[in-house]
Amino acid sequence: MSSVNTAIQLITREQAEKGASAAGSTCSSALAKGPWDYDLAEALAGVPAYGPGASSADVAPPSTPRQGQLPEEYKLASDAELDARIRAAKATLGDRAVILGHFYQRDEVVQYADFVGDSFQLANAALTRPDAEAIVFCGVHFMAETADTLSKPEQAVILPNLAAGCSMADMADEESVEECWEQLEEIFGTEPDADGRVPVIPVTYMNSSAALKAFCGKHGGIVCTSSNAKTVLEWAFERGQRVLFFPDQHLGRNTAKALGVPLEQMPMWNPRKELGGNDEEALLDSRVILWHGFCSVHKRFNVAQIEKARADFPGVNVIVHPECPMEVVDAADSAGSTDFIQKAIAAAEEPTVFAIGTEINMVNRLAAQYPQHTIFCLDPVICPCSTMYRIHPGYLAWVLEELVAGRVVNRITVDDAVQQNARIALERMLAAKPQ
Repeated sequence: MSSVNTAIQLITREQAEKGASAAGSTCSSALAKGPWDYDLAEALAGVPAYGPGASSADVAPPSTPRQGQLPEEYKLASDAELDARIRAAKATLGDRAVILGHFYQRDEVVQYADFVGDSFQLANAALTRPDAEAIVFCGVHFMAETADTLSKPEQAVILPNLAAGCSMADMADEESVEECWEQLEEIFGTEPDADGRVPVIPVTYMNSSAALKAFCGKHGGIVCTSSNAKTVLEWAFERGQRVLFFPDQHLGRNTAKALGVPLEQMPMWNPRKELGGNDEEALLDSRVILWHGFCSVHKRFNVAQIEKARADFPGVNVIVHPECPMEVVDAADSAGSTDFIQKAIAAAEEPTVFAIGTEINMVNRLAAQYPQHTIFCLDPVICPCSTMYRIHPGYLAWVLEELVAGRVVNRITVDDAVQQNARIALERMLAAKPQ
């Protein structure tokens, strides 16, 4: 397929014409609509939602940002017209604006990015453009917050669609984590042991709000990415007797297991239950306390998909993201970050069959980039990240043309006090370099 969006449009059209005989399938026919339809539906319902795609069943908290209505001219514009307007605005703005595109963005948006990468790579890429007046982040809300935390105060960080949040990041909110922390302090106390290790160290995945990064900075904790989670956990174990890891249980479990932590010493903390659903003994015996959070994109992958890939393609190389469930990671040939997946495919010298367990837009792009290999997504159903898919060329054209007109819209700002503590946790992460 030329792009995920094109495939979705064709499949949806075929399903309408042919019914069940259509080639291919998507998890929602609503993916073929413009994201502004979801914006309007949310406004009318008065209830936020993540939209169609992998996170459609996840419950969005009331605080979830919502996008106002996109001007009609951008909704009605053809692909060719939007392309011309975006390129003209980029040319006019020049170095005044830098566009960042996440690996999981649709091709129709990524093509305009000055940098393409994962969330932290993009935040760092923005630092290479200190003279840019605006950083247009084609990703999701927590990524824009990180960029605002690390960029200069006078730089405006813009999220083309405010409704591009992250259901996993929303699964751990500041109030719930604070309440959990208070209960853990009551059980563990606050005094370090004979080796100087404190009772518990908070570790947050990059996929979390600036407020939770600040929480970690304030309480001696740290941020991790999927690339350096092992190094960060080692850092934390040197300083703490145990770790509170949020919001993604799967990255925490897979990483801790690889370090030799027994599963029985990794209790789950469900914020909706008393003591997270645990007794004090289990918590006292813990090494890693896992938050009850997950990525709905990576939750879709399962062992049966891997078994089918091996049956269909003997010798297939199965690579999955560590946000996948433990049994999927165990059944794969390897697991790693988006950067790891990219590098593994780039390093393959002989034509190889790769079955990849991560977001479909990235997998599809890799298949086009490396035609000498056979590359496919483990999940046969086309189901992109709901929130990444909220970014559309129409929104990008709008925010860029507003910049040309001297207006900044959809600016993401992080409170100064939050920035200060969040930056501490991020700087600890940067200092904890893998060997």
